[in-house]
Amino acid sequence: MSENTLVTYGMIGGGEGAFIGDVHRHAINLDGKAKLTAGCFSRTMANTLATGAALHIEKDRLYETYVDMAKAEASRADGIDFAVIVTPNKSHFPIAKVFLEQGINVVCDKPLTTDFSQAEELAKITKENNLLFAVTYTYSGYATVKHARAMIAAGDIGEIRFVKAEYPQEWLAERIEDSGQKQAAWRLDPAQSGISNCVGDIGSHIENTVAYMSGLKIKRLSARLDNLVEGRLLDDNATILVDYQSGAKGLYWASQIAIGHDNDLSIQIYGSEGTIRWRQEEPNYLEVAYKDKPAMRISRGRDTLKERAESLVRIPAGHPEGYFEALANIYKTYVAALIKKRKGKALNAEDMDFPQPEAGVSGVQFIEKCVESSKKDAAWVDFKES
Repeated sequence: MSENTLVTYGMIGGGEGAFIGDVHRHAINLDGKAKLTAGCFSRTMANTLATGAALHIEKDRLYETYVDMAKAEASRADGIDFAVIVTPNKSHFPIAKVFLEQGINVVCDKPLTTDFSQAEELAKITKENNLLFAVTYTYSGYATVKHARAMIAAGDIGEIRFVKAEYPQEWLAERIEDSGQKQAAWRLDPAQSGISNCVGDIGSHIENTVAYMSGLKIKRLSARLDNLVEGRLLDDNATILVDYQSGAKGLYWASQIAIGHDNDLSIQIYGSEGTIRWRQEEPNYLEVAYKDKPAMRISRGRDTLKERAESLVRIPAGHPEGYFEALANIYKTYVAALIKKRKGKALNAEDMDFPQPEAGVSGVQFIEKCVESSKKDAAWVDFKES
């Protein structure tokens, strides 16, 4: 690992014509603590070279395959400190595994893998090699989500009784995958996306955001996955009933055919003493209602948040912080942990406040159990306890 404060990273995927890779690069750049120095941006070398040139990366650090990249960077004195994986779902496992085996830290877009046993294997390799691995469940990076997590952990709304969470979008209400729309085409292709589209793409965000905010663990679920647009091989709508280990109950709805909704993730957590509501489309606010006093609307930037959440507030009230800032908060925490670890210092819970492999394992299990339940006519299926 490099000796100066600035750490370096390489990216797999995110070449010309891709979407999420550029989002990651912008988010990382917000804090200026990590520099992109290597890449295998595409399955075609021409795209990788063009992307690398646009990003001012030295030509000898642009690679034809991710295997070449992992081996070469691991052997360099100035090799990358971590690899960022922003490729379609099916390729996450082999790419992450080869970098971990070369002793390189990893950040991977969700879902972690398309197979539960593979997700567990990545978590195992990460631990054995004493590496840091983050899964980019972006919504956990919002300051208001972290404030809600701290409130719930402190017992502010009492014992959780029920969770209602939904994530409706409209962008797949028509068969745009047939029009050449790249993002739709790979997500609805089982060969690239895995066994689920809607649950894998956005339902997994529900699972992670609820788990992060509430601390609840799923005991069992009953799911119905729908292919509502004719001819699709994978789901575009899902309704999921959840029983948690604590005895609380939940209802999740994920949909990509819900006309009138853009990216409307919302979480409502009902406790014995109060309720917390958060919406991704209004992420700077958190609504809290108590049974014995007036409801309140907490404003990021205006109102003082819990210490951890407050440390991640970037700009004053009224200037919205959104998706880039939330993703940047994950990277800010992750990079700070890398730097602290390099200095030989022990990492505490706050240092590790980014989605780790265990969160990715839980997400993959959630996807698989939803598909299993749906194939059994929405029968209840049990989770493997973590």
